[in-house]
This record gives sequence, structure tokens and C-alpha cells, in this order.
Amino acid sequence: MFELKNVTKTFGGFTALDDLNMTVPNGTVYGLVGPNGAGKTTVIRHMLGVYRPDRGTIQLDGQDVYENVAVKARIGSIPDDIFYFPSATLEEMRKFYRGIYPQFDDQLFEKLKEIFQLPHGPIRRFSKGMQKQAAFHLTVCTRPEVLILDEPVDGLDPVMRRQVWSLLLSDVAQRGTTVLISSHNLRELEDICDHVGIMDHGKMLIERSLADMQGSTVKVQLVGEPPKGLNILHESVSGRLKTLVIRGEAQAVEAAVAAENPAYFDVLPLSLEEIFIYELGGVNYEVKNIVL
Repeated sequence: MFELKNVTKTFGGFTALDDLNMTVPNGTVYGLVGPNGAGKTTVIRHMLGVYRPDRGTIQLDGQDVYENVAVKARIGSIPDDIFYFPSATLEEMRKFYRGIYPQFDDQLFEKLKEIFQLPHGPIRRFSKGMQKQAAFHLTVCTRPEVLILDEPVDGLDPVMRRQVWSLLLSDVAQRGTTVLISSHNLRELEDICDHVGIMDHGKMLIERSLADMQGSTVKVQLVGEPPKGLNILHESVSGRLKTLVIRGEAQAVEAAVAAENPAYFDVLPLSLEEIFIYELGGVNYEVKNIVL
């Protein structure tokens, strides 16, 4: 289990992480989301042992990550901005990775050639999408216990995106790999994540399983007046139809609305994108109407 406890990090006078607490259970796919500048990349660099916190601890299964070679060897990572040696080929990078990760799987590397089908020559001459494929090809073969991904499928075509997600989920199912994904593509995260953490301004706003998150906030469409006493986060009106976002269990909300005998109502689950918007709406991160 990856645990960050009371982690604070400042750069000059700017506080990037502010007493952050975060837990990534073993064998889960964890989605780390938040607006630009929330501190997601800073969190990732702490988890990789690149940054040392000013205060707090970052541990994998009870062991500190920073300056711990044995722990870092268990972690694989694909950053948003991928680095390769200037003239290195895929084969040369394989030798480099093999020297860092003793568990590098050469047999899997050969098998994945059929999936990625990358050209020969220096990786720096590949397209952005092919460079991202090369990163997956190499990193998956390190057989990490924890895989940390920052915008992992950015630049990949739809077919390859599906192939990569299938490859990762297969690794989770077969080996129990723990995967953390930071991405702005909430629609894709909703399909693959079982735990979600929403960050803003260096703090963790909410962290729980996706099922619990979707079960504790619902969307209600109705014709009529909503019952009093409900925790309504947002309300919009289109003609006679009202759409309400309500904090509460779906069954309890449905029973309360039904008791009012409205002309029509329906209780719907929220998508991860809607949860993201309405959770951040509570800290003044709502979409504002602008007249140009």
C-alpha cells in the first residue's frame, strides 16, 4: 500500500502540497484527478522519490521511498514528458532498463513487439504517439509492483489507447499490480478506476472508491417541487424540468422525492466528470457564464 501522510512541499513561497494525506490500496487502479496546478505531478514526483517532502512521509508497504533503491526498483513510471537518450534505439533502451530493473522480462519484451510494432532507429525520431508506445513497451517489461502514469495515453490513437488499457488491466488482474493514473480524461478513468482522489490547491478534497463516490451523490430530474431538507449542490431548470445534484444515498433521495408525488422524476448516477465539477464547485471552481 502506498501512503502519503501529512505531506507538505513548498517551492520558494509557494505551497505545492499542503498537509496532504493519500492512500493507494494494493492491487487497485487509482485515478488522481484535479484542476491544473492542483499538485498532481508534485505528488507523483514524491511517490517516485524524486522530491523529498518538507514535512510528512511517503511510504510503500511501510518503507520510505526517498533514497531507497530497493523500493524504487518495485516502481515503474511513465511521465507526461518522456525522456530518452538522444540517439538511443528501443533495443539500447532495453539494455539500459535491464541494468536498472533486475526483474526485466526479456520474453515479454519480445512478445510485446507484436503489439506495438515500432520502427527501427533512434526513438527521438518517432512520433509523439510512438514514443509513448515505446515507453509502455519498456516500462511494462520491468514487471513493476506499482505503476505510476501521468497522462499515459495522450497522443495515442483510439485503437492503441484501448490496447494499452487492456494490457494494463490484464497486468492488474494477473499479477495484482497497483496502478496510479493522473489524467484529465475523466471518461476513460471512469471505465478503469476503482479508487479516485480529487485534489485542489495541494490538498486532497475527497478520496474513496468510485462506487462509494457515485453512490453518495445523485442527479435527480423532476417536474414539481423538490422536498425540503435535501442537501442540494446544484440546480438548473429547463422549462418545467428541474435537474438537481443532491448529496445523499440514492435510495434515501428517491424515497424523499417520491413522497412529494411529483408529476415526473428520475434518479440518475453521476459520472466521474460531474462529480469532479460539483465537488470542486464547493471551492469556487464552477463553470462561469462569460459574455463576450
